[in-house]
Amino acid sequence: MQADDARYLKRKYKGGSLDVHPTEKALVVQYEVEATILGEMGDPMLGERKECQKIIRLKSLNSNTDIASLARKVVEECRLISPSRLPEVEQLLFYLQNRKKSAEKKEKKQIKPRDLTPFEGMELDEEANINSIDDYVELLYEDIPEKIRGATLILHLARNPDNLEELLQNGALFCFSQFHGLITHYKIGVLCMSIIEHELKRYDLWQDELLKKKKVLDFLKRDDDPDNQNLKKEYEKALKKYHGLLTKQEQLLRVALYLLLNLSEDTRTELKMRNKNIVHLLVKTLDRDSEELLVLVVSFLKKLSIFLENKNDMAEIDTVEKLAKLVPCEHEDLLNVTLRLLLNLSFDTGLRSKMVQADLLPKLTSLLGDEAQRQIAMCILYHISMDDRFKSMFAYTDCIPQVMKMLFDCGDERIDAELISFCINLAANKRNAQIMCEGNGLKMLMKRALKHKDPLMMKMIRNISQHDGPSKNLFIDYVGDLAAQIGLKEEEEFVIECLGTLSNLTIPDLDWELVLKEYNLVPYLKDHLKPGSAEDDLILEVVIMIGTVSMDDSCAVMLAKSGIIPALIELLNEAPAYLIDLMHDKNAEIRKVCDNTLDIIAEYDVEWGKKIQSEKFRWHNSQWLEMVENRQMDEAEPFMYGDDGEPYLQNGDILERSDLFYSADGIIPVDGAISPEFFTDFQNGDLLGPQGFPGSSLTDGYGQIGVTPARPATAYGFRPDEQFYYGYTASR
Repeated sequence: MQADDARYLKRKYKGGSLDVHPTEKALVVQYEVEATILGEMGDPMLGERKECQKIIRLKSLNSNTDIASLARKVVEECRLISPSRLPEVEQLLFYLQNRKKSAEKKEKKQIKPRDLTPFEGMELDEEANINSIDDYVELLYEDIPEKIRGATLILHLARNPDNLEELLQNGALFCFSQFHGLITHYKIGVLCMSIIEHELKRYDLWQDELLKKKKVLDFLKRDDDPDNQNLKKEYEKALKKYHGLLTKQEQLLRVALYLLLNLSEDTRTELKMRNKNIVHLLVKTLDRDSEELLVLVVSFLKKLSIFLENKNDMAEIDTVEKLAKLVPCEHEDLLNVTLRLLLNLSFDTGLRSKMVQADLLPKLTSLLGDEAQRQIAMCILYHISMDDRFKSMFAYTDCIPQVMKMLFDCGDERIDAELISFCINLAANKRNAQIMCEGNGLKMLMKRALKHKDPLMMKMIRNISQHDGPSKNLFIDYVGDLAAQIGLKEEEEFVIECLGTLSNLTIPDLDWELVLKEYNLVPYLKDHLKPGSAEDDLILEVVIMIGTVSMDDSCAVMLAKSGIIPALIELLNEAPAYLIDLMHDKNAEIRKVCDNTLDIIAEYDVEWGKKIQSEKFRWHNSQWLEMVENRQMDEAEPFMYGDDGEPYLQNGDILERSDLFYSADGIIPVDGAISPEFFTDFQNGDLLGPQGFPGSSLTDGYGQIGVTPARPATAYGFRPDEQFYYGYTASR
């Protein structure tokens, strides 16, 4: 027999837990329903259990309610609650009654920063009830006072997260991202931006008018003048009116900006806002004094700042200068979101410079003592310390003593990456390093680094050791401790930093020969010079260490006898290949050093000189060569073909077509005899006669002399905005 053939359904209700609603004046009853389907003969066929919940809303509960009477009424009307639980119901009702009183007192005493404070017209003398939502919606179709009352009641319901689901299911209402498309369709966002822009212009006009009246009043300073007294009264009246208008305007701005902030969750909508200058509007609003409005504005800017275009917009105006005025402030949420915005902006070098100019460095340093803001402040300071121009400024604040204390307070715990990274940057400055070494600073650092074998702490010590002066002499006491780490099976990163620290100790009174013998370092240095014996970083530190100890004549003799010199020569033979790889590095300084070094190598080694010149030549013309090799030829490009229609290149190597080579000063005459060697001689000036290279002063087709100006070469050897100069005189 199927369930569809059943005659009737039997249900059993079983009462469960009883509790109070977390936000409303209501009791929550958790109960279980056991449903059983009976067949024609009354036999049970199918059974199902389901957990249910019933909410008993207590509209009449207030401070004057008789709890005992209300509890009896609840038990009588709700069959899910057993009469034996009457004392429990009374206790819960008593709790609800007192919870409402305490909540009212707390709300009067303190308003949380993120609470939505009532706007004008939002005051209610009734409690909003989710069961009356349909009545509230009907009010939206009435006259203006009823519209305001209905919207206010719905707003109060929306502030309770438990009501959001039911509000969402109401077809006459909209909220959250499911309705962003509808809001966008009716251009509500555009209207909000127009309102904001208009209100900001009104704000400027109000301030101008108030300032004019203030100037007139200040000009007339005679108190006994009746006209002056009248002007003073007018100014006070205007000032009072201004503050009233300002309060209303800031309420309007908050509502509009909240809506735009929610709409900006869609990045496409956010891009439209950016195109309508939302960043400038927000930055202009930073001049306000309302902390609640500022929290919203700064939060909006922080969200926008993660995109490069918005960050660039902020860099063009005085964003950092206005944010600097908010640091520090008593409003904890405003301070926190301001620091987070500054952290996002601090990734930009130019904006970091503006932060220093806005005197943010000492302000951020003072926040290191605030545990709630310490981490963000330190991250911003770390970014500032990356720039060598600003490292020395930290010595004029109490930043270094604070971070040193933080290091020592860590004990055996792991040091935060931000803290130790910040200290490493600070130690790269001589004055900062001296402050770090004051007292027992260096001793404490060495003790912790050697105890925990911490490579980052040792990197900080290494930075301190690079500075000449009193701080370097302090390391004499720790030479033995550092040398002892090298022969041990320590982590390679830690050994590298120990070697680097020793290499920095160019102290005349230090007996390096004794150190090498006592700790048997010569075999270690020799073994790690072999190619492939260790990572490049470790080999480099070994070479630098050899250079440092070789300043001692006796050490130099010892190393020469050990057979280290052939190993160094072998490394030198590999150096040009590494330099060629680095010749096109992204770092301009690295490219410059490599280029100069390769020029020296090419001067003394003919074979390497040819390889280096070929590589430079290939790189110089790489883009043009790639275009020629990959470009599909067609009939529209006859200049790439010979008279017989065959391509000039045919199947040959492009490097064999020396007539296609360009110089850094324009196109070299196409005589088929130009080669990379000729190109080198020309660059060195070996082929220049009294009047220079023939191609540098040429006669054009109109009989005029054209001089090719000096300029950087492009991929094609010439600039697209200048005329071509040929290596021959046009026929007359």
